[in-house]
Amino acid sequence: MARVRALLGRPALPTSAPAAGFLAIGRYRFDHPQQRLRLADGSQPEATLTHREAELLKRLHDQRNQVLTRTDVLRELWGDDSFFNGRSLDVFITRLRRYLRHDPQVQIVNVRGVGYKLLA
Repeated sequence: MARVRALLGRPALPTSAPAAGFLAIGRYRFDHPQQRLRLADGSQPEATLTHREAELLKRLHDQRNQVLTRTDVLRELWGDDSFFNGRSLDVFITRLRRYLRHDPQVQIVNVRGVGYKLLA
């Protein structure tokens, strides 16, 4: 009985805290280890990201509202910053913008000649 009373007397666990591994991006919840992105309200189907898309979105999230330089991303994810890899990066940014289009407060913007910035 003493244990039950002690358990009942404990404060409730917070329910609004995000689960481990989830990152909040506007109204989206991004599960980086599972490479899944979904709206918190569940109004849209969950998106399964490729490994590179997930890594790119994680880097954008980690430096949100700051410029993520194109050269750094290309060297970290592709190994070099050649023209052809730069075109691939543009395609991945376009895909991420498409995934994030359901929340108008989340944007990936170009910083001309430098890189990209996630505004959330």
